[in-house]
Amino acid sequence: MTIRVLLADDQALLRSAFRILVDSEPGMEVVGEASDGAEAVRLAGERRADIVLMDIRMPGTDGLAATRLISADPELSGVRVVMLTTFEVDEYVVESLRAGASGFLGKGAEPGELLAAIRTVAAGESLLSPAATTALIASFLSQGAPPGEPPAGGGGEGGDGRGDGTGRLDVLTGREREVLGLVAAGLSNGEIAERLTVSPLTVKTHVNRAMAKLGARDRAQLVVIAYESGLVRPRV
Repeated sequence: MTIRVLLADDQALLRSAFRILVDSEPGMEVVGEASDGAEAVRLAGERRADIVLMDIRMPGTDGLAATRLISADPELSGVRVVMLTTFEVDEYVVESLRAGASGFLGKGAEPGELLAAIRTVAAGESLLSPAATTALIASFLSQGAPPGEPPAGGGGEGGDGRGDGTGRLDVLTGREREVLGLVAAGLSNGEIAERLTVSPLTVKTHVNRAMAKLGARDRAQLVVIAYESGLVRPRV
């Protein structure tokens, strides 16, 4: 199955470079180009895109606003957004994930990294570059728990999180909470399976059930929920 990619960047030269790269990769094709966020939202539906490579900084409707619109549209529920920017700073990482992005990658990434990111997100996984992950943790460390959401009792990687004040995670089973904590810690399904001595398929089932119960589009959204609910407290 061919992965249909939409390019959204206000710089024509960059779009051209991305098009050449993506179109040269077997199993991928560029189905459209947008120079601003509003056009990206429109073309995402018209061209039946699977992945949108979205620049954050664009005139008019920027990448963050466009991602929010895509995430909120039921007809675009199958569209995944990978944010591309030259600025891997905490506010962009956090806002990108909260807006509904499935991945965040710097424009300085190698061609192979970009293609791998497209395949990863198209497969239903989330993608955060190491710098973006560090920025995300740093942001939550500096901000602390959001208003009205006190830290979870016994927090930490894989903690049970029973002390969160929102009750948002009450819909999860104990094992689903445990898996959620490990997802937020950056572990893959295989690593979680090894940690819990279960099969990767079992982990995938727990992850999918947690996403369904919490209304998360993908693993990236689970990470945000885990931190915002206080289930996981980043280590200094």
